Amino acid sequence: MDRGTEIRTLVLFVALINQLLVSFGLYEIPGTSEDWTIFLTNGFTVSSAAIAWFKNNYVTAKGKRQKEVLKINNLTNAK
Repeated sequence: MDRGTEIRTLVLFVALINQLLVSFGLYEIPGTSEDWTIFLTNGFTVSSAAIAWFKNNYVTAKGKRQKEVLKINNLTNAK
């Protein structure tokens, strides 16, 4: 199982446990809906920005090697 699958599975598991606890009135996540909206939108913005930056730039060692291969084979217009 790859890292992304593990993270998605963990998030799903936490959400399902939380839903069951709320259904039985045993637990609720503290905070107002406004607080959670701010938290979730900030989290979404930060994570999507980080993912977009890494996927669209050659910042890792593997990415730099890929860029060199593309340049050698004239498959990119990157300088």
